[in-house]
This record gives sequence, structure tokens and C-alpha cells, in this order.
Amino acid sequence: MLPTCASVFKCGWCGAITDQNKQKRDQKCFRWRTLRDRCFLSVVTIFMFFVIFGGVWAVYPVVFSVSLLCGILHSILTVLLSIATISSFSLAALTCPGTPPTILWGSYPTVGKGDLENYTYCHYCSKPKAPRAHHCRSCRKCILDMDHHCPFIGNCVGAGNHRSFIAFLISAVLSTIYVSVMAAYSSMHIWPPLNYSVGHINGASSADRAWRFMSEIIAAFLRSALFLSSRGLVLAYLLIASVSLQIGLSILLWQQLSYIYQGKTYLSHLSSPGDNDEEKKDCQNLVRFFGFQYPVTRFLPNFRATPKRHVK
Repeated sequence: MLPTCASVFKCGWCGAITDQNKQKRDQKCFRWRTLRDRCFLSVVTIFMFFVIFGGVWAVYPVVFSVSLLCGILHSILTVLLSIATISSFSLAALTCPGTPPTILWGSYPTVGKGDLENYTYCHYCSKPKAPRAHHCRSCRKCILDMDHHCPFIGNCVGAGNHRSFIAFLISAVLSTIYVSVMAAYSSMHIWPPLNYSVGHINGASSADRAWRFMSEIIAAFLRSALFLSSRGLVLAYLLIASVSLQIGLSILLWQQLSYIYQGKTYLSHLSSPGDNDEEKKDCQNLVRFFGFQYPVTRFLPNFRATPKRHVK
């Protein structure tokens, strides 16, 4: 349909768009990308188990000292959050992100039904590529509805595991909030007392007094940290790490949910940054994404008065 000298042409028979100038990229870095993903996956797995077992070892002596019921309730909550986080992480990392169906290029029955309309040709896989599919050089295959390749799970985020990835983010955010609260609560009970003296600050301005007071508090806090036990050091690390992760994961979760609300993925957002079609933004996109086929009111009891039937 376009001149043969054009770099991009559309087939008048099957409707496929082919880029002549697109060449196969170098695949020499595939082993390094695989090694990088495995290293990230191992580090994340070790960190999750360290937070679970290290937090239980450092926090629960303080929790059980309050009351036995409080310790049992926190133990149940810890088990539920741990199972939810590890299971969703495993599903996101081990589930196939979704590959397009294998369609023979130029087959008459497929072309006759128009199934290859607006398909492109993947020069890496040497087969047709769906409109919303992208080729991942780390996974070495095309991914349907690909959002991005996440090295922390060692897998792509696509149509097959996107819901598992969102579930992992939600459970991880809830877990980090719980860890930060419990670490702060336990640190208040085992932290050494602060010894500080502000001294004479007569005649100083309010800003100087506030600055001197804060500097003395920080210095006393650092001096008392030298006398921390091993449990105290673990709690301090868990508090800092959980708060940092909580901020980063919350931003990532909000970004993912906003793209789902717009009916897009991260890669489709990058490919069409100027698309401001408000009709695509709908809460039904979130409902369809999470698999809720029916409204919530369908599962609620119906309290409306219904006319009585006369039975003969």
C-alpha cells in the first residue's frame, strides 16, 4: 500500500505493519541481564525472610510482655501478612507474564477472519506481534500487555501476572506499615534513656534555642545508640528500612493503579504521552482488572419489599 522505498509499509492482504529498518539488537548482554535478575531476586527473598524472622525475634519479647492475648493477636497478623506477601511475590515471579497466541504468518484462515489486522512483525521472535504486545530482551519473548520488566521479581509484568504484582505491592505496603509501627513501639521500650543538658540559653533568639535543643537531642540519641543491644540494632534497622520501602512502594502502587484506571500500561503510556482521552479513564477499568464481573450490590441482601404471590 506504500511505495517499496518506504521504511514502513502495510500489507494490503493481512493488514500487518512492517518496519524494514528495524534490525535485531545485540543479544550478548542476555546472560548479564539474567544474572542481574537472579541477584535481585535472591536479595529480595533474603531481605523478606530477614524482616519476618528478625522482626519476630526482636519485637515479640516486648509484645508478649504486655499480655498473652496481645502476643497471640500480633502473631496471627504476622502470619497472615507473611503468607500474603510471600505467596503474591512467588506468583508474580514464577507465573508466565503472558505470551501472544501463536499465529502463522500469512495463513489464509487467520487472515480471512482479520485476526492479523494491525499486527506488527517481531524481528526478535520472527513471528507476528499483537498490538499491545512488546518484546522483552531479558525474557527473550513477546509479552502481552507488557507493563515493564521488574528485576526485583526476575520477571516481566504482563497480562498473566499483573494482578499478582499489584497484590504483592498492596501486601508489601501493609506489611511495611505494620513493621514500622511495631519497630517504633518496641524501640520505645528497650531504648536506653537519653541524657542531655541544654545549658544556659538566656538572651538567645528563638531560632537559636530551637536549633540548640534539637542538636542536643540528636547528640543524646546517638550517644544512647552506642549502648543498644542486638535487638535494638535490629529494630532500628527495621524501622529505617520499612519506612523507606513504604514510601517507595506506595508511590509505585499509586502509579500502577493510576495507569490501570486510565486503561493503560507503563509502556503504552510512554508510547502515547500526549493522549488525554478522558473517555478511557473509568473506574470500570479497575473493576475489570481485578476480575469483579458483577457489582457489589448483587451480593448484598435485598431489603426492598416484594409483592406477595397468591398460591392457589
